[in-house]
Amino acid sequence: MRRIIPFLLLLMLALSSCTSLRYAGVGRVRDFSIESADVPEAFDGYRIAFASDFHLKSKFKERQLHGTVKALQALAPDVLMLGGDYQEGCEYVEPLLAELARVSPPDGVYAVLGNNDYERCTELIRAAMRRHGIRLLEEEVDTLRRGDGYIVVWGANPYAGRYATAPRRGDSAAPLSEESFVVLLTHTPDYVEEPEAAVADVALAGHTHGGQVTLFGLYAPVTASRYGTRFRTGLRRSSGGVPIIISGGLGTSRYPVRFCAPTDVVVVTLRRKG
Repeated sequence: MRRIIPFLLLLMLALSSCTSLRYAGVGRVRDFSIESADVPEAFDGYRIAFASDFHLKSKFKERQLHGTVKALQALAPDVLMLGGDYQEGCEYVEPLLAELARVSPPDGVYAVLGNNDYERCTELIRAAMRRHGIRLLEEEVDTLRRGDGYIVVWGANPYAGRYATAPRRGDSAAPLSEESFVVLLTHTPDYVEEPEAAVADVALAGHTHGGQVTLFGLYAPVTASRYGTRFRTGLRRSSGGVPIIISGGLGTSRYPVRFCAPTDVVVVTLRRKG
């Protein structure tokens, strides 16, 4: 018995490090800073909240959705970005997006679709996003402006039977110069290894669920990435040096279980370098 007690205490400590319960549905809030000389002065300190992989209803249900919205509101971001895989049934599209629209950041909500969303309910999701003022980017770019400064948001869709075409610097369709700061929003982190992703200054992705089941956060047998655990979660870099931040997501896929793969929302703060 005396030998068992230290083991149980160690196990409880390990489990407690895997998640927290401040907000229902959100195991942790992860903060990252991206520093670049291309961040306009007006965007120094700009805060991007990123959430992905809701899979309503999986293990992520109404209670978790309400908790997530409270967490996002409390973070008070300048803009909210969504990484796809919203539903596990078309009946959940409207309540999910209506609730997320309540976050109401000053610069709005931007979104891409995930593989689940292209498999079913696609038109319902597009219509609901238009109805709730969520800007869906499918192989599109948009700009966020502060005074004379701006940053570019590029939504890439790698599920359209081909990879997305990146905005090109000097293209008249987008105000891209060599100094433009580009945020790439995509569902799968694998896209960051495509050559056109090199135009991005930072990429945001989900899809991996942080492995969903891990060995105390050290190893995940499944990540849904062709690069294994390389892009499992957190801040990583592409082969070309593009920083990519991968959310562990909020829901579950296939099986309603997570073990030491905490659900999360991400906050990215932009900092001007130099």
